Amino acid sequence: MTKLRLAVIGLGHMGKHMIHRWIPQFAGQVELAALCDNEEDRLHREAEAAGGSPKLYTDYRTMLEEVQLDLVYIAVPPSMHYDVARIAFQKGIHVFCEKPLANNLEEAKHLMELGEQSGRLHAIHFSFPLDPEVLKLKELIDEQAVGPIKSMNLYLEFPQWPRAWQHNPWITTRHEGGYLLEVGIHWIHMIQQVFGPITQVMSEIEYPTDGRQCESRVRAIMRLHNNIDIHVSGTDHRVGEERVSLVVHGEKGTVALENWSNLYMGATEAEMSPVPPAEEEGRLPIFKQVLRILNGEPGQIYDFCDGYNAQVVLEALRKPGEGFTDIRAQLLQAAYK
Repeated sequence: MTKLRLAVIGLGHMGKHMIHRWIPQFAGQVELAALCDNEEDRLHREAEAAGGSPKLYTDYRTMLEEVQLDLVYIAVPPSMHYDVARIAFQKGIHVFCEKPLANNLEEAKHLMELGEQSGRLHAIHFSFPLDPEVLKLKELIDEQAVGPIKSMNLYLEFPQWPRAWQHNPWITTRHEGGYLLEVGIHWIHMIQQVFGPITQVMSEIEYPTDGRQCESRVRAIMRLHNNIDIHVSGTDHRVGEERVSLVVHGEKGTVALENWSNLYMGATEAEMSPVPPAEEEGRLPIFKQVLRILNGEPGQIYDFCDGYNAQVVLEALRKPGEGFTDIRAQLLQAAYK
């Protein structure tokens, strides 16, 4: 089997995860051909730790011009996604991009169009809907284990933002940071996959006095296509440990996905017991699915159409209007599986 030639652009948390964990798992299928990061010390340090002999660059434009590639993994800040992916598509390179798809809705729409026109794979790194706990949650919802859904609560609550392991120059900025963008986007996409389209959004956002900083408090309602409301509570001043959770209230009980991977169900929110996750062959990491598809095998990914649909909701949350904003005209129904 001829190995796929991969470049990784951006060596923050996710870029390092790719080169130190995922690539070694699939060493028989992929070759790390090039690395790019704007911090030269980090570039050389991580390249040495990864081993092999990738070409090293501090400018992704030069790298994409000079290196023969099959696939690029984009793990740079959101404001750079558009330019990197655009050039990659022009070069005929498959693209695997971190979330969110872009830094605004216009860029996301154009990237989706470029991806569709390119004839190349365009995958966004959404994996949450394929987690065993989420698969079990979907099974419970489909079986109406708690009866018809009445309402939901989404908690994005942090004692501080950023979290201790996240410090970088952009993650606290209003331009391309904040917990709505970094964390909320995962839950938006998962909700779209499990419960169907979010069609209306109403939000109130409080910001620090420093106009450059991201949101501090969020109160919002995301209304589903079937008029079920998801009440969103976000803060960076939570007392105690962070809570990133979805609680689903049904007519016969409650099911909750607490802190990403702990599933509970009970007659009331106060009387819930743990629920074992789904038992099936793991489909994660998404990188495995990307490689399967590029090797001509069946695989499941979320593409730039999914990324665009999630961005529609994200931008409606981040830019409040008067009352509910109806986003149905912007959504791509074809992206819902």
